[in-house]
Amino acid sequence: MSENCSCKSTDRYISFEGIDCDGNARRVMACIDRILAIPGWSNAFWEYFSTKRAGGSGPKPDDLFLLHSNINQVRELFEVSEDEEAMRLLDQLEEECC
Repeated sequence: MSENCSCKSTDRYISFEGIDCDGNARRVMACIDRILAIPGWSNAFWEYFSTKRAGGSGPKPDDLFLLHSNINQVRELFEVSEDEEAMRLLDQLEEECC
């Protein structure tokens, strides 16, 4: 990278400064909500996930924690639904925040 480059890169191993983990998690959750609103996409796992997210089965976790704890299921949902934008957001969240 050139000394004169004004590009700002982020590196969570140095600092979380400049990384909006909460905002990124909210955007990923919005993608999940959008997919699950389509009839036929919900199942027992996603009903559990939604209940957990709402705090209906114990303490309400924050979005980042819930996503991190269920990253494989979220990734599978995005792959099966072929939602490339959601997958890009998930990859960014995982790289920067998880």
